[in-house]
Amino acid sequence: MNFKASAKYVKRSPFKLRPIADVIRGKNAAYALDWLKVYGVAKSLPIKKLLDSAIANAKNLQGEISVSNLVISEIRIDQGPVYRYFKPSAMGRSLVNRKRLSHLTIVLKHVEIEN
Repeated sequence: MNFKASAKYVKRSPFKLRPIADVIRGKNAAYALDWLKVYGVAKSLPIKKLLDSAIANAKNLQGEISVSNLVISEIRIDQGPVYRYFKPSAMGRSLVNRKRLSHLTIVLKHVEIEN
C-alpha cells in the first residue's frame, strides 16, 4: 500500500533541495529519517518534516505499522511560483531577483521484510 504526503510553497529553491532528495530516494524510511536528523544543513528540515508527515499518515491509515517496513518509493521536488522583485543597481539600472518556491511530494511503500 502507498502512503503519500505533500508540502506546497516551501521557501527553498528546488535546485537546492533536489540533491538531498537524491540521497534518500529508494531508501528505508527509518534510515532516511535518521540521516536527515544528523545532516547539519537547514535546507533538509522541510524534507524531514514531510517524511515525518508521511510516516504519520501511514500509521494513521494502516494502524500498527513499523517504520522499518516503509520504503521511499517516490520523492518529487517540483518548482513552485517565483516571486520577482527589483533591486537598484549601478548607473540607475535595476536587477531582477527571483525568490523560488518548491512543491514537495513523498510516496512511501509498505514492504514486508523477512527475517
